[in-house]
Amino acid sequence: MRDILFLCPQERDREAVRAAGLDDRYAVSFAGDDLDRMEPFDPAGLLARVEGAPADGVVGTKDQSALLAAVVAERRGLPGPRPAALLACQHKPTSREIQRRVAPASTPRTALVGNGAPLEPPFFVKPVVGRLSQGALRVDDPSVLAGLQGPDGYAERYEAVAVLAGGPLGRARGFLAEELLDGLEVTLEGYVHRGRVTTVGVTDSVMYPGTISFERFEYPSRLSPERQAELAVLGERLVLAHGLDDACFNIEFFVPDEGPPGIIELNGRLASQFAPLVQRLHGRSTYDVLFELACGDDPAWRGGEPDGVGVSYVVRVFEDALVEAVPEPEEGLEVLVAPGLPLSEQGLNDAESYRLAILTGFGETRDEAVARCRERAGRLSFRLAPAPHRARA
Repeated sequence: MRDILFLCPQERDREAVRAAGLDDRYAVSFAGDDLDRMEPFDPAGLLARVEGAPADGVVGTKDQSALLAAVVAERRGLPGPRPAALLACQHKPTSREIQRRVAPASTPRTALVGNGAPLEPPFFVKPVVGRLSQGALRVDDPSVLAGLQGPDGYAERYEAVAVLAGGPLGRARGFLAEELLDGLEVTLEGYVHRGRVTTVGVTDSVMYPGTISFERFEYPSRLSPERQAELAVLGERLVLAHGLDDACFNIEFFVPDEGPPGIIELNGRLASQFAPLVQRLHGRSTYDVLFELACGDDPAWRGGEPDGVGVSYVVRVFEDALVEAVPEPEEGLEVLVAPGLPLSEQGLNDAESYRLAILTGFGETRDEAVARCRERAGRLSFRLAPAPHRARA
Protein backbone atom coordinates (compact mmCIF):
# COMPACT_ATOMS: atom_id res chain seq x y z
CA MET A 1 0.00 0.00 0.00
CA ARG A 2 1.54 3.28 -1.14
CA ASP A 3 1.68 6.41 1.01
CA ILE A 4 -0.10 9.58 -0.08
CA LEU A 5 0.73 12.81 1.76
CA PHE A 6 -2.29 15.11 1.37
CA LEU A 7 -1.43 18.72 2.23
CA CYS A 8 -3.88 21.21 3.73
CA PRO A 9 -7.10 19.31 2.93
CA GLN A 10 -10.54 20.83 2.76
CA GLU A 11 -13.38 18.86 4.30
CA ARG A 12 -14.44 18.29 0.69
CA ASP A 13 -11.16 16.45 0.08
CA ARG A 14 -11.62 14.10 3.03
CA GLU A 15 -15.14 13.24 1.87
CA ALA A 16 -14.01 12.67 -1.73
CA VAL A 17 -11.20 10.32 -0.65
CA ARG A 18 -13.67 8.33 1.45
CA ALA A 19 -16.36 8.27 -1.27
CA ALA A 20 -13.88 6.96 -3.85
CA GLY A 21 -12.57 4.26 -1.48
CA LEU A 22 -9.04 5.59 -1.86
CA ASP A 23 -8.28 5.18 1.85
CA ASP A 24 -8.67 1.42 1.29
CA ARG A 25 -6.06 1.42 -1.50
CA TYR A 26 -3.59 4.00 -0.16
CA ALA A 27 -2.20 4.95 3.23
CA VAL A 28 -3.45 8.56 3.22
CA SER A 29 -1.94 11.06 5.66
CA PHE A 30 -3.66 14.43 5.89
CA ALA A 31 -1.25 17.17 7.00
CA GLY A 32 -1.97 20.78 7.92
CA ASP A 33 -5.11 22.88 8.01
CA ASP A 34 -6.95 24.22 5.00
CA LEU A 35 -4.74 27.18 4.05
CA ASP A 36 -7.76 29.51 3.96
CA ARG A 37 -8.24 28.79 7.67
CA MET A 38 -4.64 28.26 8.84
CA GLU A 39 -3.83 30.58 11.75
CA PRO A 40 -1.10 31.52 12.23
CA PHE A 41 -0.31 31.24 8.53
CA ASP A 42 2.96 29.31 8.42
CA PRO A 43 3.52 27.38 5.18
CA ALA A 44 7.27 27.13 5.85
CA GLY A 45 6.54 25.54 9.22
CA LEU A 46 4.20 23.05 7.56
CA LEU A 47 6.93 22.00 5.10
CA ALA A 48 9.31 21.48 8.01
CA ARG A 49 6.76 19.33 9.86
CA VAL A 50 6.17 16.99 6.91
CA GLU A 51 9.82 16.67 5.95
CA GLY A 52 10.15 13.12 7.22
CA ALA A 53 6.57 11.95 6.62
CA PRO A 54 6.22 8.79 4.48
CA ALA A 55 5.21 9.66 0.91
CA ASP A 56 5.15 7.92 -2.44
CA GLY A 57 3.11 10.86 -3.71
CA VAL A 58 2.18 14.34 -2.47
CA VAL A 59 -1.06 16.17 -3.40
CA GLY A 60 -3.04 19.34 -2.75
CA THR A 61 -6.21 20.60 -4.43
CA LYS A 62 -6.16 24.40 -4.03
CA ASP A 63 -3.73 26.72 -5.78
CA GLN A 64 -1.57 27.19 -2.70
CA SER A 65 -1.71 23.62 -1.42
CA ALA A 66 -1.01 22.22 -4.91
CA LEU A 67 2.01 24.52 -5.07
CA LEU A 68 3.25 23.33 -1.66
CA ALA A 69 2.75 19.72 -2.75
CA ALA A 70 4.85 20.39 -5.86
CA VAL A 71 7.61 21.85 -3.66
CA VAL A 72 7.65 18.76 -1.43
CA ALA A 73 7.60 16.41 -4.43
CA GLU A 74 10.47 18.24 -6.12
CA ARG A 75 12.59 18.19 -2.96
CA ARG A 76 12.04 14.44 -2.60
CA GLY A 77 12.37 13.54 -6.25
CA LEU A 78 8.75 12.37 -6.46
CA PRO A 79 6.43 12.70 -9.47
CA GLY A 80 4.37 15.83 -9.84
CA PRO A 81 4.21 19.15 -11.62
CA ARG A 82 7.21 21.45 -11.40
CA PRO A 83 6.59 24.39 -9.06
CA ALA A 84 7.66 26.77 -11.84
CA ALA A 85 4.89 25.44 -14.09
CA LEU A 86 2.24 26.02 -11.41
CA LEU A 87 3.58 29.53 -10.77
CA ALA A 88 3.23 30.26 -14.49
CA CYS A 89 -0.42 29.12 -14.42
CA GLN A 90 -1.31 30.98 -11.23
CA HIS A 91 0.24 34.37 -12.09
CA LYS A 92 -2.31 35.66 -14.60
CA PRO A 93 -0.06 38.12 -16.49
CA THR A 94 2.55 35.38 -17.03
CA SER A 95 -0.09 32.89 -18.15
CA ARG A 96 -1.56 35.42 -20.58
CA GLU A 97 1.87 35.90 -22.17
CA ILE A 98 2.17 32.14 -22.71
CA GLN A 99 -1.40 31.92 -24.05
CA ARG A 100 -0.74 34.77 -26.47
CA ARG A 101 2.27 32.95 -27.93
CA VAL A 102 0.50 29.65 -28.59
CA ALA A 103 -3.18 30.64 -28.99
CA PRO A 104 -3.38 34.31 -30.00
CA ALA A 105 -6.88 34.06 -31.47
CA SER A 106 -8.26 32.80 -28.14
CA THR A 107 -6.36 35.13 -25.79
CA PRO A 108 -8.11 38.39 -24.81
CA ARG A 109 -6.30 41.72 -24.79
CA THR A 110 -4.99 42.50 -21.31
CA ALA A 111 -3.18 45.30 -19.47
CA LEU A 112 -1.99 45.81 -15.92
CA VAL A 113 -4.03 48.35 -14.00
CA GLY A 114 -1.99 51.46 -13.26
CA ASN A 115 -2.73 55.11 -13.80
CA GLY A 116 -5.81 55.71 -15.91
CA ALA A 117 -7.94 53.25 -17.85
CA PRO A 118 -5.78 50.36 -19.13
CA LEU A 119 -8.37 49.43 -21.79
CA GLU A 120 -11.36 51.10 -23.33
CA PRO A 121 -14.37 50.30 -21.11
CA PRO A 122 -16.24 48.11 -20.60
CA PHE A 123 -13.65 45.55 -19.49
CA PHE A 124 -13.13 43.00 -16.77
CA VAL A 125 -10.65 43.40 -13.94
CA LYS A 126 -9.26 40.73 -11.61
CA PRO A 127 -6.36 40.33 -9.14
CA VAL A 128 -3.13 39.08 -10.73
CA VAL A 129 -3.42 36.09 -8.40
CA GLY A 130 -6.75 35.07 -6.95
CA ARG A 131 -9.48 32.48 -6.57
CA LEU A 132 -13.25 32.02 -6.90
CA SER A 133 -13.78 35.36 -8.70
CA GLN A 134 -12.86 37.23 -5.51
CA GLY A 135 -11.99 40.84 -6.28
CA ALA A 136 -13.12 40.44 -9.91
CA LEU A 137 -15.65 42.78 -11.49
CA ARG A 138 -16.83 44.33 -14.71
CA VAL A 139 -15.72 47.93 -15.15
CA ASP A 140 -17.93 50.36 -17.08
CA ASP A 141 -16.65 53.50 -15.33
CA PRO A 142 -12.83 53.69 -14.94
CA SER A 143 -13.21 55.82 -11.80
CA VAL A 144 -13.87 52.61 -9.82
CA LEU A 145 -10.26 51.53 -10.45
CA ALA A 146 -9.04 53.90 -7.75
CA GLY A 147 -10.90 51.91 -5.10
CA LEU A 148 -9.97 48.38 -6.17
CA GLN A 149 -9.37 45.97 -3.32
CA GLY A 150 -8.32 42.35 -3.54
CA PRO A 151 -9.42 39.57 -1.19
CA ASP A 152 -8.30 40.38 2.36
CA GLY A 153 -4.73 39.17 2.84
CA TYR A 154 -4.80 36.67 -0.02
CA ALA A 155 -1.97 38.21 -2.02
CA GLU A 156 0.29 38.27 1.02
CA ARG A 157 -0.52 34.68 1.95
CA TYR A 158 -0.09 33.48 -1.60
CA GLU A 159 3.27 35.22 -1.88
CA ALA A 160 4.50 33.45 1.26
CA VAL A 161 3.80 30.14 -0.50
CA ALA A 162 5.12 31.27 -3.90
CA VAL A 163 8.48 32.28 -2.42
CA LEU A 164 8.91 28.73 -1.08
CA ALA A 165 8.36 27.54 -4.66
CA GLY A 166 11.07 29.83 -6.00
CA GLY A 167 8.79 32.63 -7.16
CA PRO A 168 10.00 36.25 -7.08
CA LEU A 169 8.77 38.68 -4.46
CA GLY A 170 6.28 41.39 -5.37
CA ARG A 171 4.37 39.68 -8.21
CA ALA A 172 1.26 38.71 -6.27
CA ARG A 173 -0.16 42.21 -5.89
CA GLY A 174 -2.06 44.26 -8.44
CA PHE A 175 -4.87 43.89 -10.95
CA LEU A 176 -5.16 42.85 -14.56
CA ALA A 177 -7.68 44.36 -16.96
CA GLU A 178 -9.02 42.13 -19.73
CA GLU A 179 -11.33 42.67 -22.66
CA LEU A 180 -14.78 41.20 -22.23
CA LEU A 181 -15.50 37.74 -23.61
CA ASP A 182 -18.88 36.23 -24.36
CA GLY A 183 -20.44 32.87 -25.04
CA LEU A 184 -21.18 29.78 -22.96
CA GLU A 185 -18.77 29.56 -20.02
CA VAL A 186 -17.32 26.06 -19.65
CA THR A 187 -14.51 24.20 -17.92
CA LEU A 188 -12.38 21.60 -19.68
CA GLU A 189 -10.97 19.13 -17.15
CA GLY A 190 -8.17 16.64 -17.70
CA TYR A 191 -4.66 15.58 -16.80
CA VAL A 192 -1.20 15.27 -18.32
CA HIS A 193 1.12 12.32 -17.75
CA ARG A 194 4.62 12.18 -19.23
CA GLY A 195 3.71 14.77 -21.81
CA ARG A 196 0.46 13.13 -22.93
CA VAL A 197 -2.71 15.12 -22.29
CA THR A 198 -6.04 13.38 -21.60
CA THR A 199 -9.43 15.07 -21.40
CA VAL A 200 -11.87 13.91 -18.71
CA GLY A 201 -14.82 16.10 -19.70
CA VAL A 202 -16.36 19.54 -20.16
CA THR A 203 -18.68 21.18 -17.61
CA ASP A 204 -20.99 24.16 -18.22
CA SER A 205 -21.11 27.14 -15.85
CA VAL A 206 -24.41 28.97 -15.33
CA MET A 207 -24.70 32.30 -13.49
CA TYR A 208 -27.52 33.68 -11.39
CA PRO A 209 -29.33 35.95 -13.88
CA GLY A 210 -27.81 39.41 -14.19
CA THR A 211 -24.79 38.61 -12.01
CA ILE A 212 -21.25 37.21 -12.20
CA SER A 213 -22.06 34.73 -9.42
CA PHE A 214 -22.19 31.03 -10.34
CA GLU A 215 -25.54 29.36 -9.69
CA ARG A 216 -24.61 25.90 -10.91
CA PHE A 217 -22.26 23.71 -12.92
CA GLU A 218 -23.76 21.12 -15.29
CA TYR A 219 -21.92 18.00 -16.45
CA PRO A 220 -21.68 16.96 -19.24
CA SER A 221 -21.62 20.12 -21.34
CA ARG A 222 -24.35 20.94 -23.84
CA LEU A 223 -21.63 21.83 -26.38
CA SER A 224 -21.47 19.75 -29.54
CA PRO A 225 -18.89 16.95 -29.71
CA GLU A 226 -17.06 18.90 -32.41
CA ARG A 227 -16.78 22.01 -30.21
CA GLN A 228 -15.61 19.93 -27.25
CA ALA A 229 -12.97 18.29 -29.43
CA GLU A 230 -11.78 21.77 -30.44
CA LEU A 231 -11.41 22.69 -26.76
CA ALA A 232 -9.43 19.50 -26.10
CA VAL A 233 -6.94 20.35 -28.86
CA LEU A 234 -6.56 23.92 -27.57
CA GLY A 235 -6.29 22.68 -23.99
CA GLU A 236 -3.45 20.32 -24.89
CA ARG A 237 -1.54 23.16 -26.52
CA LEU A 238 -1.98 25.39 -23.46
CA VAL A 239 -1.06 22.74 -20.89
CA LEU A 240 2.16 21.78 -22.65
CA ALA A 241 3.12 25.42 -23.26
CA HIS A 242 2.93 26.08 -19.50
CA GLY A 243 5.25 23.14 -18.82
CA LEU A 244 2.69 21.14 -16.85
CA ASP A 245 3.31 17.42 -16.44
CA ASP A 246 2.10 14.70 -14.08
CA ALA A 247 -0.73 17.00 -13.06
CA CYS A 248 -4.48 17.45 -13.16
CA PHE A 249 -5.69 20.66 -14.79
CA ASN A 250 -8.84 22.56 -15.60
CA ILE A 251 -9.20 25.34 -18.16
CA GLU A 252 -12.07 27.83 -18.21
CA PHE A 253 -13.31 29.14 -21.58
CA PHE A 254 -16.01 31.29 -23.07
CA VAL A 255 -17.34 29.56 -26.19
CA PRO A 256 -19.33 31.78 -28.58
CA ASP A 257 -21.76 30.40 -31.15
CA GLU A 258 -19.17 31.06 -33.84
CA GLY A 259 -15.46 31.78 -33.88
CA PRO A 260 -12.61 30.73 -31.59
CA PRO A 261 -13.19 30.06 -27.88
CA GLY A 262 -11.83 32.66 -25.47
CA ILE A 263 -9.51 31.57 -22.67
CA ILE A 264 -10.46 32.66 -19.15
CA GLU A 265 -7.72 30.88 -17.21
CA LEU A 266 -5.72 27.69 -16.82
CA ASN A 267 -5.55 26.05 -13.38
CA GLY A 268 -2.87 23.44 -12.77
CA ARG A 269 -4.90 21.47 -10.25
CA LEU A 270 -7.92 19.25 -9.76
CA ALA A 271 -11.42 20.77 -10.07
CA SER A 272 -12.48 19.39 -6.69
CA GLN A 273 -16.07 20.66 -6.83
CA PHE A 274 -16.76 18.59 -9.94
CA ALA A 275 -15.39 15.31 -8.56
CA PRO A 276 -18.77 14.04 -7.24
CA LEU A 277 -20.34 14.62 -10.66
CA VAL A 278 -17.59 12.71 -12.47
CA GLN A 279 -17.66 9.85 -9.98
CA ARG A 280 -21.43 9.40 -10.16
CA LEU A 281 -21.63 9.61 -13.96
CA HIS A 282 -18.46 7.70 -14.85
CA GLY A 283 -18.00 5.42 -11.83
CA ARG A 284 -14.50 6.77 -11.17
CA SER A 285 -13.31 9.79 -9.18
CA THR A 286 -10.87 12.39 -10.42
CA TYR A 287 -9.20 12.03 -7.01
CA ASP A 288 -8.26 8.54 -8.18
CA VAL A 289 -6.55 10.20 -11.17
CA LEU A 290 -4.80 12.65 -8.83
CA PHE A 291 -3.39 9.87 -6.64
CA GLU A 292 -2.24 7.81 -9.64
CA LEU A 293 -0.38 10.79 -11.09
CA ALA A 294 1.22 11.60 -7.73
CA CYS A 295 2.70 8.11 -7.64
CA GLY A 296 3.99 8.35 -11.21
CA ASP A 297 1.38 6.02 -12.73
CA ASP A 298 -0.71 6.47 -15.86
CA PRO A 299 -4.36 6.91 -14.77
CA ALA A 300 -5.43 5.40 -18.11
CA TRP A 301 -8.76 7.25 -18.06
CA ARG A 302 -11.50 5.48 -20.01
CA GLY A 303 -14.48 7.64 -19.16
CA GLY A 304 -16.90 6.89 -21.99
CA GLU A 305 -20.24 8.65 -22.22
CA PRO A 306 -21.62 9.97 -18.90
CA ASP A 307 -24.67 8.15 -17.59
CA GLY A 308 -27.13 11.03 -17.14
CA VAL A 309 -26.55 14.63 -16.04
CA GLY A 310 -25.06 15.94 -12.80
CA VAL A 311 -25.31 19.41 -11.30
CA SER A 312 -23.22 21.11 -8.63
CA TYR A 313 -25.53 23.82 -7.27
CA VAL A 314 -24.34 26.86 -5.30
CA VAL A 315 -26.80 28.23 -2.75
CA ARG A 316 -26.21 31.98 -2.39
CA VAL A 317 -27.74 35.16 -1.05
CA PHE A 318 -27.00 38.66 -2.28
CA GLU A 319 -27.20 40.60 0.99
CA ASP A 320 -25.06 40.24 4.09
CA ALA A 321 -26.76 38.52 7.03
CA LEU A 322 -26.04 37.05 10.43
CA VAL A 323 -26.02 33.24 10.34
CA GLU A 324 -28.16 31.92 13.20
CA ALA A 325 -28.54 28.27 12.17
CA VAL A 326 -27.45 25.92 9.38
CA PRO A 327 -28.76 22.54 8.13
CA GLU A 328 -27.62 19.26 9.59
CA PRO A 329 -24.99 17.35 7.55
CA GLU A 330 -26.38 15.12 4.81
CA GLU A 331 -25.16 13.25 1.76
CA GLY A 332 -24.25 15.51 -1.16
CA LEU A 333 -24.42 18.75 0.83
CA GLU A 334 -21.42 20.92 1.65
CA VAL A 335 -22.30 23.69 4.12
CA LEU A 336 -19.89 26.61 3.78
CA VAL A 337 -20.89 28.81 6.75
CA ALA A 338 -21.30 28.40 10.50
CA PRO A 339 -23.67 30.02 13.04
CA GLY A 340 -22.64 33.08 15.00
CA LEU A 341 -20.98 35.28 12.38
CA PRO A 342 -22.13 37.51 9.53
CA LEU A 343 -21.71 36.08 6.05
CA SER A 344 -19.20 38.83 5.25
CA GLU A 345 -16.87 37.44 7.91
CA GLN A 346 -16.81 33.84 6.76
CA GLY A 347 -16.52 31.82 3.63
CA LEU A 348 -14.98 32.64 0.25
CA ASN A 349 -17.27 35.03 -1.60
CA ASP A 350 -17.26 37.00 -4.82
CA ALA A 351 -17.91 40.73 -5.18
CA GLU A 352 -21.70 40.36 -5.43
CA SER A 353 -22.87 37.50 -3.23
CA TYR A 354 -22.34 35.15 -0.30
CA ARG A 355 -22.16 31.37 -0.63
CA LEU A 356 -24.14 29.30 1.87
CA ALA A 357 -23.73 25.77 0.55
CA ILE A 358 -22.98 23.54 -2.41
CA LEU A 359 -25.20 20.56 -3.20
CA THR A 360 -25.21 17.95 -5.92
CA GLY A 361 -28.12 16.54 -7.88
CA PHE A 362 -28.56 14.12 -10.76
CA GLY A 363 -31.14 13.23 -13.36
CA GLU A 364 -31.64 11.54 -16.69
CA THR A 365 -31.95 15.00 -18.28
CA ARG A 366 -30.47 18.42 -17.57
CA ASP A 367 -33.83 19.92 -16.63
CA GLU A 368 -34.52 17.09 -14.19
CA ALA A 369 -31.15 17.47 -12.45
CA VAL A 370 -31.53 21.27 -12.15
CA ALA A 371 -35.09 20.98 -10.82
CA ARG A 372 -34.00 18.49 -8.15
CA CYS A 373 -31.21 20.82 -7.02
CA ARG A 374 -33.49 23.85 -6.80
CA GLU A 375 -36.11 21.88 -4.91
CA ARG A 376 -33.51 20.63 -2.45
CA ALA A 377 -31.98 24.10 -2.05
CA GLY A 378 -35.41 25.48 -1.19
CA ARG A 379 -35.76 22.95 1.65
CA LEU A 380 -32.46 23.78 3.35
CA SER A 381 -32.96 25.11 6.86
CA PHE A 382 -30.63 28.09 6.94
CA ARG A 383 -31.76 30.77 9.41
CA LEU A 384 -30.43 34.23 8.61
CA ALA A 385 -31.02 37.50 10.46
CA PRO A 386 -30.18 41.11 9.51
CA ALA A 387 -26.44 41.70 9.63
CA PRO A 388 -25.20 43.75 12.62
CA HIS A 389 -23.30 46.04 10.26
CA ARG A 390 -23.02 46.60 6.55
CA ALA A 391 -19.84 45.04 5.21
CA ARG A 392 -20.02 46.43 1.69
CA ALA A 393 -20.64 49.89 0.38
